[in-house]
Amino acid sequence: MLGTITDVVRSVVGPAALTADQAETAIVEAPNPAGLYEVDEILPVEQIEAAAREYERAADQARLPDHGERAAKKVLERLPASAHGTWRVFRTPSSRQAPDLAEITRIFKAHGLGPVSMKACAPSLKVKLAETAPVDVDTPVLVGT
Repeated sequence: MLGTITDVVRSVVGPAALTADQAETAIVEAPNPAGLYEVDEILPVEQIEAAAREYERAADQARLPDHGERAAKKVLERLPASAHGTWRVFRTPSSRQAPDLAEITRIFKAHGLGPVSMKACAPSLKVKLAETAPVDVDTPVLVGT
C-alpha cells in the first residue's frame, strides 16, 4: 500500500518538488567548540579553501560506498544463514554494547529519579561552498564569536 501512495504522490508532485522544502531548510549551527585557532593563528584563505574542498571531496567519496553497501545489505539482511551460491551468509554476535535506555528509564521511574538525563553529541563538521567570497579575502571572517 505504501508503494501505491508513493506512486500517487510522485504522479502529482515532481520529485524535485518533494525535496525542495528540505533544500531550503535553514542550517542550524552549533556553537563553536573549545580549542579553536586564535585570530592571529588562522591560516591563509587559500589553505582553508583547499582544506574545505578536500574535506567535501573526501566526505562525498566516503558516502558513495555507503549507498551501495546499504542497498546490498538490504538484500542480504533478509537471507537466512546458509550458503547462497559461492557466498556463505551468516551472522555473528556484536561485540559493541549500548545502554538499554528502556531499562534505565524503567529503573529511574521505579525509584522516582525523574527523567533520564541526556547530553547532546559532538557537533558535526560541515563545509559548504559560499555563494560569494568576502570582499577582503585576506582577512578572516569570524562568525559567532
